[in-house]
Amino acid sequence: MIPRYSRAEMANIWEPQNRFRIWFEIEAHACDAMAELGTIPKEAAKAIWERGAFEPDRIDEIERETRHDVIAFLTNVSEHVGPEARFLHQGMTSSDVLDTAFAVQLTQAADLLLKDLDAVINAIRRRALEHAHTLTIGRSHGIHAEPTTFGLKLAGHWAAFKRNRERLLAARAEIATCAISGPVGTYATVDPRVEAHVAKMLGLTPETVSTQVIPRDRHAQFFATLGVIAASMENLATEVRHLQRSEVLEAEEYFAPGQKGSSAMPHKRNPVLSENITGLGRLIRGYVTPALENVTLWHERDISHSSVERVIGPDATIALDFGLVRLAGLIDRLIIHPENMRKNLDSLKGLVFSQRVLLALTQAGMSREDSYRTVQSTAMRVWDERKDDFRSLLSQNPQVTGLLAPEHLDAIFDYSYYTSHVDTILARLED
Repeated sequence: MIPRYSRAEMANIWEPQNRFRIWFEIEAHACDAMAELGTIPKEAAKAIWERGAFEPDRIDEIERETRHDVIAFLTNVSEHVGPEARFLHQGMTSSDVLDTAFAVQLTQAADLLLKDLDAVINAIRRRALEHAHTLTIGRSHGIHAEPTTFGLKLAGHWAAFKRNRERLLAARAEIATCAISGPVGTYATVDPRVEAHVAKMLGLTPETVSTQVIPRDRHAQFFATLGVIAASMENLATEVRHLQRSEVLEAEEYFAPGQKGSSAMPHKRNPVLSENITGLGRLIRGYVTPALENVTLWHERDISHSSVERVIGPDATIALDFGLVRLAGLIDRLIIHPENMRKNLDSLKGLVFSQRVLLALTQAGMSREDSYRTVQSTAMRVWDERKDDFRSLLSQNPQVTGLLAPEHLDAIFDYSYYTSHVDTILARLED
């Protein structure tokens, strides 16, 4: 991922220094287990820990000749360890190191993303509770529907990100597996107890059947989960973009002192953060299909998945980390305009109460078909003429006034009706 969309904490997970450190720990822990089993001398395992070191630049230099990254790594470590290095990698194959290390990196990334999700959830929760009873118009198909509150609007996203957190926890558990099973995964050359020890030391679980590689359905689930989180991230960002439109302006991104919105038009305050988050969401979802394609491998192992994962592992996690942190800050500093919400709510001259009138007429004895026809014909006059308000036109309709008294109509046109269960809904999210 390019530096513009990278935060150091996540990017460092994918740096060569961290990757080779994990490789070294896998090899060294495996040596400890082999030493306990009597496969290699205990002095050799001790020497590997004490003298083992590596230099990424030197590994790159060796790889240019060997054309094999794991061999280049082992060669460089051997240069530091000395004769005891011949006991490194006993009975192991490259995938034992590569797949197990990738699992560690993905779990490290997941742990950081979980922190990011917590920040997003906390930001949305705070603003949802702050505006629990701030009236606004609910829209379906982009058209005014019925009143809701801005808190409830945010609550839907709050719930989605809580679900995303549970999904990521499950995906982390799915990917946190270790494979130290030797060529084609039979354990013929490396005892299963070595794998168990390495897994324990790295906080992983031994893979049930590795076939030499960890099955890629696990990775597919992980990246699919990142894709779902990215979709939720874009969904909320898109809502902010809609709400910031000049004709709506119910909410807008914080505009910092000295910030510029346009190189040509000094008046512009554009939703640049939410637009950026939208784009990152699209990018992250694009990595899901390659992860699914990686599930299919030839026989017990090939490396067609390798080049894909070298790209999507860093890029998907770095982009999602950046997007989630940006989203948390956006929501935390989002500027809310309740007065514009109320203006927009009233802009259709009471038409948002049409369902309540419909139901009141049916309860007073009119058939649903006649009720719908009566209410709709009156509503269409408001739409077309844009002069009289809905309540006034209803009071001039004898079919309505014959069934509904003036005080009954007044009660129908009461916004508080739509907020009576807000606290009940929000309380569900606190469970």
